[in-house]
Formats: sequence, structure tokens, C-alpha cells
Amino acid sequence: MLGILSRYEGGIPLSIKRALISVSDKRGIVEFAKFLQDRGIEIVSTGGTYRVLKENGIKATYISEVTGFPEILDGRVKTLHPHIHGGLLAKQDNPKHLEELKDLGIQPIGLLVVNLYPFQETIQKPGVSLEEAIENIDIGGPTMLRGAAKNYAHVAVVVDPDDYGRVMEEIRENGQVSDETREKLAAKVFRHTAAYDAHVARYLSERVCEPFPERLTITYEKVQDLRYGENPHQQAAFYRLPSPGKGSLPAAEQLQGKELSYNNIQDAEAALNLIKEFQEPAAVVVKHSNPCGVAVGSTVQEAFARAYEADPVSIFGGIVALNRPVDGKLAERLKGIFLEIILAPDFEDEAVKVLTAKKNLRLLKVGVSPEHEKEWKLTSVTGGLLIQSPDDGRVAREEMKVVTDRAPTEEEWADLLFAWKVVKHVKSNAIVVAKGGSTLGVGAGQMNRVGAARIALAEAGEKGKGAVLSSDAFFPMPDTVEEAAKAGITAIIQPGGSIKDQDSIDEANKHGIAMVFTGMRHFRH
Repeated sequence: MLGILSRYEGGIPLSIKRALISVSDKRGIVEFAKFLQDRGIEIVSTGGTYRVLKENGIKATYISEVTGFPEILDGRVKTLHPHIHGGLLAKQDNPKHLEELKDLGIQPIGLLVVNLYPFQETIQKPGVSLEEAIENIDIGGPTMLRGAAKNYAHVAVVVDPDDYGRVMEEIRENGQVSDETREKLAAKVFRHTAAYDAHVARYLSERVCEPFPERLTITYEKVQDLRYGENPHQQAAFYRLPSPGKGSLPAAEQLQGKELSYNNIQDAEAALNLIKEFQEPAAVVVKHSNPCGVAVGSTVQEAFARAYEADPVSIFGGIVALNRPVDGKLAERLKGIFLEIILAPDFEDEAVKVLTAKKNLRLLKVGVSPEHEKEWKLTSVTGGLLIQSPDDGRVAREEMKVVTDRAPTEEEWADLLFAWKVVKHVKSNAIVVAKGGSTLGVGAGQMNRVGAARIALAEAGEKGKGAVLSSDAFFPMPDTVEEAAKAGITAIIQPGGSIKDQDSIDEANKHGIAMVFTGMRHFRH
């Protein structure tokens, strides 16, 4: 990049005599145009921008006066003309180019200010028609932007109103836009047009049901730079989709606390996804992306108290997610624990007042509806990308199969269904022990299933007697059932599907354990 910049150092100064302005986002455009006019720069404009400038007393030349050709096809064609693109693409240090412009009566354009039809905003409108979406695919704008950005050595091109100030400052101080700034603006243009095309491609691909096209182009907007990644020596930043769903972390409103870290965001995402599984009052505590305490209750206060008791050690420095608003009384309880983040659909004024005493504690107000966002899950690998649909599979109780001689009692069924929701969000190999709508033990991320079971059962201890056990995948051996029987587990829920399923069923029958097959696994890597 330094080599590219040095190519133009010492060359002719960029002389801006004519600017072309055509913007959909009109923030700050009147002030910017007036600045240009005051410096004797001729302004050429189009359509709605031209009207706005004229209404504000700014002299502008209409595009048709430059092209000598009227706008046609309901405005679809207005800037696609040699008098425009010749002015944008001419090299002003090339005598041949300048001679051609002179012979053809074309004036160079030294500054292009363009932003595009609001395609993304249009397709988000309820009930938008295909015709309306298509009409908001900009053609002339991207063409001008790309041409000017290609010729950034001789043209300053601005696509973002936030850059007006920088351009005005340089023109005011130096009479021109610097080489470095022109190059940065050009890079921004190509990012902008690439993102714009990505939105159009995604919209049309979804319409024709091509979730995995031969070329995948995705675009995100930066939320913020992060202090570091998983570890202090790693760089990181946080990006979001242009219009994230209201129940997503990028759409959350941070009411207080220091900036989120990389690990905070990962853990908060895990907590948010799990709390969405519940419609009844529920509380989730997450540590290192795994739940360490989950419970339901008649109130969210009761749910949190039970989630805390499930693992009062691991909650230290954890993330708490709740699916009901936080009131002052619950806030007092939360205040007494060292937490990184509290997520909830709302916080009452008294709760905010109580929790602001802990200035570093992050409070995130975010939608926690059981409705699941239908966003693809992306996972990077070195040199590539994995993409899959979200794990939003559901199995109703009536679709599950009791495979043992004894069927679960109603109390066991309630706990089995609860534990099945939780184990889905535990890293594989995963085992969850639960009783009375609360987790008692969680075994996560182990290399073998019986190892995960031993961890969960040991954590449950004596409380595990009469509890249930859930597994995210089938038992390849009967050893997990053996361990469960020793700990006093009375019912088990698992996907089934092993060639040795009967061995596990026989072991369960031997100990009077009820076992249910769901037919659906939930690996989580």
C-alpha cells in the first residue's frame, strides 16, 4: 500500500473544480454542499438531491445539463453516460486523457459524493413487494462509485456522511484531499459496494431457496473494537448483521457497565440462547459458555435462587440470564454476587438504581422470547468456513419413546423435559442431572460420555438420588446407566440410536430406571 501511495507523491495536486452529488442519505449534505459552493466548486446533482440543494439556496447544475440527455425509464438511467464516467475515470496527469476530454467537451469530476438506494431498509419493511425491492437495487450509484474509487489518484470519493468533516477539514487547510485520505475513502467505497451487492445476493438467493450457493458473500457492520480476544495477546472486534433480530445480542441495549469483552460476548450468547428455551420464569447461569446453574420457578426470584443453589461456586464471575424483568428485590440479591453480566428483558428503575452501585457490572436489556431467530450458524476454520442451520429442533413428549419396562412418573417427565432443554446447550460430550426443575450437576466437554456422567453425578452428590439424567447423544455402552444407577438416578432421557441400545435398556430395567428415547441428538462443539 505504501508503494501505491508513493506512486502519486510529488504528482500534480488534486484540483477539485467540479463535484457530483447524488445521495439517498441526506444527513449533512446541505452543509457540505454549501462548503463546496463557498470555495467555488461547481456542483452537479440529480433528482431528489438536486431539489434539496436548490431549496436550501445552493446553486447546482442538473445532471441532464451535463449529459445533454434526459433521465429515462422512470429514472433508471440518468448518470450512465460518457460525460459522467469520462469525467470520473480520466487520469488528470495523462495528456492524452486530458486531450480527449477537451475534444469531447467533458469536464473532469474531482469529487464524487454518492450513497445508494436504501435496499436493505426497503426489504425489511413489512409486506414489501418484490417489485419495490427490485426498484431499490441501485445501478448508477455503484457504477459511479467504483469508477471514482478506481481512479482515486485523481478523484476523491465519499460514500459515508461521517466523512464529510474530514474532507472539509483537508480542503480548508490544504485546498485538496490528501493522497492518504483518497485511498482510504476508495477502500471504504469498495467495502460499501461489496456489502450492498451482498445484501441483494442474499435477498434473491433466499427467494429462490438457495441456502448454500456456489459463492457465499456475507457482510457485517462493526459494532466496536474489543480490548483483546480470548486472551490479551489476541486482537478482536465485534460485528453484527445490518439489522439484527430484536432477540439477538447485537440488538441488546447496555444500560450500564464497562464494555463487553470477547469472552463476555461468547458467554452472553450462550446464556441468551438457553434462556429462550423456557416460557415459565427461568434463570440461567453460564460460565465459559456452559450452563452451571439452570432452574425454573413460580417467579423469576425463585428461579434465580434455585439456579444459584445449583452451583454457588461456579457462579462467581459468571453470566446470569433471566426471562422476566428484574425488580429491586432481585437486584439486591444479584448485587451481593460477583457477576460479569445480567441479561433480562427489562430492569425496573429501582433495580437499575441498586445495580449501578457495581459500576463494572454490565446490564443488558434484550428480547428473550422463545421465538428463535432463523440465522445461519457460521464457524470459521483456517482458510474456510462452516455454515449450518441453527439447532432449533424440537421433539414433543408424545413423539418420544419409552423404551424400558417402567415409564416415567409425571414428576420425572417434567424433569426429563427440563433436563433435555438444558443439555442441548452444554458442550459435548454432555450430561445433565436435574430434579424439581433445577440442575444439580453438569458434565461438559468430556472426551467420553461416561466421564461426563461421572462429573455431573459427583457434582449432584446426595441430591442426585431420585433425580433424572439427560444426555445429548446416545450411550455407546451401558456404563453410563451403571453409573447413574449407583448414584440413585431414577429416569434417563437420551436420543437412542446406538447399535448397543439394548444393553443400556437392559441395564436400566435391571435397576428399575425409566428411560426415554428422543430420536434427536444435540451435539455442541
